[in-house]
Amino acid sequence: MTETVNDPTGSPRKSAKRAGKGLTVERVYTTEGVHPYDAVTWERRDVVQTNWKTGETVFEQRGVEFPDFWSVNASTIVTTKYFRGAVGTEEREQSLRQLLDRVVLTYTAAGKEHGYFASDADAEIFEHELTHMLLHQIFSFNSPVWFNVGTSSPQQVSACFILAVDDSMDSILNWYREEGLIFKGGSGAGLNLSRIRSSKELLRSSGGTASGPVSFMRGADASAGTIKSGGATRRAAKMVVLDVDHPDIVEFVETKEREEEKIRVLRDAGFDMDLGGSDITSVQYQNANNSVRVNDEFMRAVEEKTSFGLRARTTGEVIEEIDAAELWGKMAQAAWACADPGIQYDSTINDWHTTPETGRITASNPCSEYMHLDNSSCNLASLNLLKFLQDDGSFDVQKFVKATELIITAMDISICFADFPTEAIGETTRAYRQLGIGFANLGALLMASGLAYDSDGGRALAAAITSLMTGTSYRRSAELAGVVGPYDGYAQNAAPHTRVMRKHLAANDDIKTLHAMDIAVQREATKQWAQNLKVGEKNGWRNAQASVLAPTGTIGFMMDCDTTGIEPDFSLVKFKKLVGGGSLQVVNQTIPSALRKLGYTEETIEAIVEYIADKGHVIDAPGLKTEHYDVFDCAVGERAIKPMGHVRMMAACQPFLSGAISKTVNMPESSTVEEIADVYLQGWKLGLKALAVYRDNCKVGQPLSDAKAKKADEEVKTVVVEKPIRRRLPKSRQSITTSFSVGGAEGYMTSGAHENGELGEIFLKLGKQGSTLAGMMDAFSIAISISLQYGVPLETFVSKFTNMKFEPAGLTDDPDVRMSQSIMDYVFRRLALDYLDFDTRSAIGIYTAEERQRYLDTGSHQPISGGTTAAELIEEQQAEKPAEVEAVASGEATKAEPTVASGEAAGGSSATEATRPAPSGAHTSAELLEEITGGAIDSPLCMTCGTKMRPAGSCHVCEGCGSTSGCS
Repeated sequence: MTETVNDPTGSPRKSAKRAGKGLTVERVYTTEGVHPYDAVTWERRDVVQTNWKTGETVFEQRGVEFPDFWSVNASTIVTTKYFRGAVGTEEREQSLRQLLDRVVLTYTAAGKEHGYFASDADAEIFEHELTHMLLHQIFSFNSPVWFNVGTSSPQQVSACFILAVDDSMDSILNWYREEGLIFKGGSGAGLNLSRIRSSKELLRSSGGTASGPVSFMRGADASAGTIKSGGATRRAAKMVVLDVDHPDIVEFVETKEREEEKIRVLRDAGFDMDLGGSDITSVQYQNANNSVRVNDEFMRAVEEKTSFGLRARTTGEVIEEIDAAELWGKMAQAAWACADPGIQYDSTINDWHTTPETGRITASNPCSEYMHLDNSSCNLASLNLLKFLQDDGSFDVQKFVKATELIITAMDISICFADFPTEAIGETTRAYRQLGIGFANLGALLMASGLAYDSDGGRALAAAITSLMTGTSYRRSAELAGVVGPYDGYAQNAAPHTRVMRKHLAANDDIKTLHAMDIAVQREATKQWAQNLKVGEKNGWRNAQASVLAPTGTIGFMMDCDTTGIEPDFSLVKFKKLVGGGSLQVVNQTIPSALRKLGYTEETIEAIVEYIADKGHVIDAPGLKTEHYDVFDCAVGERAIKPMGHVRMMAACQPFLSGAISKTVNMPESSTVEEIADVYLQGWKLGLKALAVYRDNCKVGQPLSDAKAKKADEEVKTVVVEKPIRRRLPKSRQSITTSFSVGGAEGYMTSGAHENGELGEIFLKLGKQGSTLAGMMDAFSIAISISLQYGVPLETFVSKFTNMKFEPAGLTDDPDVRMSQSIMDYVFRRLALDYLDFDTRSAIGIYTAEERQRYLDTGSHQPISGGTTAAELIEEQQAEKPAEVEAVASGEATKAEPTVASGEAAGGSSATEATRPAPSGAHTSAELLEEITGGAIDSPLCMTCGTKMRPAGSCHVCEGCGSTSGCS
């Protein structure tokens, strides 16, 4: 291995030997003589996953071994995603120990082989410290490491790739091939097509007109779609970039917007435009994120409303003048309509470039966090920030520094043994050694610290942590350069690399700290940047790039993180998987910590948490001061963070990152084209490198959703991912006809059932035939009947219509329902009694007269249900819900909270997911998520397990199984 050391004058020179004697590694988390595995309690678990549509078991591995403090969700994701070997064979991994050993021992052996450690004892400490940090979820490598390292597969460690394409047919066809190889390996790639001549230029060979890059995008899109449909469970992740001065820029900007219009037309005409549908393949350009590269010249032209020149690719001459502001408007309009194109700020990107003497930065990976040389790659790792929050509320600066330097060491070691999909990528990566350390759980850390995400204090802490992370990483990189030499391209780029280090240091000095917490972090960051420059100017640096902020989707769940990457908390209530199956709706565990930090008493904290569990938000929570509401603002819900709150947080962290930030700025459906244009403009002014937006509900036929229904108030309903199937009743079916009287108004109800006894239709007769009331009841009956046949659970209607108040109301002639607040209240109480089992009815407070009597008969000790005696049950109920017991006793049960929410507002009717009815008392995950967040959002349902996914950077990740919609 050729490496660089310094001669006595400080000038770099080449050497085939190591520059130093190796690193001395100290123990931070571990104790000599005690292996990390021996310091935790292990337990065996069964991991079973079923197909969300059919109920069929699709994965089963029993007796897997994990520490007892790992959540069921984390162990499930690791077992299904990262354990290697065929299930049921001896080669199959069955313990987290095997997985960690496979990776950690490979890294340690490579470190020893390539001279990273001063002694075998240092290598052992490295092994133990790395094992401890992974075991205790302090950080994680990116997914390809867990997939490949230590296996017989190619040792691919990188998740992010940038390709290159030139203006020749050979290069274009090679682009298709290389992209396919990367997609096959489960990673994503991006590239810039601006070298390809435009459709307004001539071919040299024939004199005909060139096809242009947008035409060739069509072929690449088809290739990506084919590979995806060949067995992958997620979309091929790719990025396509075009420079703003390319003559085909308008066509590029409008391409996906036109395709979105086509999707609408085809869907409305009855074609199957669902993801994987038979007709979706007729739509083009759906497998890539598109971004426009703008430079400062263009942005100034936009502000000044002047013209801007589009340049020929072959000669560089201006062949067309366009109105810059008009093009800017087209970009915003397209983003408003379909979320593409995103924007990349070329001048800013290359101003922070450490190796410009080698080449410009022209593109990014699919999620826009990795930006460096063409034909290169980056391996990622992310720190779990919440692990550094101490009991006294301070941030453990010293442990964060030690963890960062050990992780950077491990990441650099991996390049020594890594394999790459193409030789060109391998050569560039080994020569420049790009790393991408980042973090997750920022949103949870801020909330637990009592800091609002969209606040000066929140941004100051985020900036200081990012600065400390990157400053420490480059300091360790400089130390590694003194041991194993700087990166091969350093000598050529020494001056610009040093200049960028000084820019980072200057930005660190500009952080406006506000609290003791961020002051302490920023003070240590200043020390690390100063030491970094001192050591780097002597040794050079081992890595051209050190840090990015990635989505951290799957690995975020592996670390049991509440929030991914730089994202705020998604919602205040989450789902917790339970051992043995099922899930529990729980309030975020960071909320009590935040309330304690803000000075609330335990009694008040308990009341606030109970309120949040019930409502899903903090508005009007008992005892919570209004000035503290913003601490609990989330990505969605009643108090969603404003778009510029996301942009300002990105701007706070960007000056301390080698690369960029994977993040989509979510915008409400009501956002205008002008507001999107302003967000893009502010991103440029605030110094971001890249920005993407997503306006809620802007897409109708892409992989995020298939169809959406709206209310008159334009509130978004449940996202449907498959065409629902209607289950009609047989020609002859069992039915029940009930006569009733409510407050003196008389009527009849007939209910019909399927063969299995489930309710399938109702008919209500009330008022004179031909009257308005009778017509309304007929229409209502039809709507309810069709909804039941399409799978809406009866308990959904019962929870929504019971306790609805309007005249006529009062006494009834039904002994089981003595009082009713309306006809709807009576009808659905009667249907619940006729068709729902006891456990489901009792959960929403509906009982027969006999059950109420037995319920009150505390001396009989007669079991009511499931072996529980009446005395035991009433004692338990009185302890937990005394008000409900009183209501049962009087025959007027209080209204329970809905068990299923389907996107309705103010009691409107519901849409439903295309699934079979949920079991009694159960929820589908999408319905639960919508109930918590207060409305549907444009996120996909997981193609693997059906759980509602959530944003992770510019991708989406499944909380149920860890699948992602983009790069890992």
